[in-house]
Amino acid sequence: MAGTDTSQPLVPADMPLAPVVILVRPQLGENIGMCARAMLNCGVTELRIVKPRDGWPNEDAIAAASGAIDVLNSAKLYETTAEAVADLDYVLATTARMRDMVKPVLKAEEAAREIHHRHHGRTAANCGILFGPERSGLENEDVAVASAILNIPLNPGFSSLNLAQAVLLACYSWLCCDNRFPPAAAPAPEDGDNEAPAKRGEIEHLLQYLEADLDERGFFRSAPQKPTLLRNIRNFFFRAAPTVQEVRTLHGILVALRGKPRGSHADSVPPESP
Repeated sequence: MAGTDTSQPLVPADMPLAPVVILVRPQLGENIGMCARAMLNCGVTELRIVKPRDGWPNEDAIAAASGAIDVLNSAKLYETTAEAVADLDYVLATTARMRDMVKPVLKAEEAAREIHHRHHGRTAANCGILFGPERSGLENEDVAVASAILNIPLNPGFSSLNLAQAVLLACYSWLCCDNRFPPAAAPAPEDGDNEAPAKRGEIEHLLQYLEADLDERGFFRSAPQKPTLLRNIRNFFFRAAPTVQEVRTLHGILVALRGKPRGSHADSVPPESP
């Protein structure tokens, strides 16, 4: 649809903090370019790409972006989904399939309100939305790192969306939500950064030590069951959305249960606040 006003900036200066769009193992460069175009239509500019099938940069993506080159030029590349969300506080996974894990399921409008609420809450949260490969969608391991599932109810007889269509629906819902639900001023947190939600990377750091301790104590009695058990544990922690202080406390608990003085394992434990 034509009608771009070239006298206007690509993104207004007063645009609210937008969610990060994360494309996980996208297959076609054209779809990446169309996603960039859909994002910029809605004022969303931060794109992260996990292991694109046809490599990066991609000429087909540039051709399909129809002018949204700034989004592509600033896109960040990652090897894993966990790395792509490590600095985010709240992550939504888009999927139409029922999963064997317990997570809140939100419609696009509900997800948009949740993002706005978190962006304008006591501590501004960094939020992201995961989109899976065109052919198969997100894998369970991708969904496990998410806080909630974003589901777009469509005709059950034909509910398949093009990747760019899904990105546009999610981003447009976020854009509309800002107009309908202006944020109210929020008080500053009483305990500073300690009350902020922990970054994905901080939770992953904790889980690495937890896995090592469980391995040492023989918790994983069956090797084939270990990946499923680990995914369940990860799902629990990411769904719980612990704060920075809570993650530090859990680190301290692991050290205490090991019976080791602060030194070995504890060298990497973030310091407790007074």
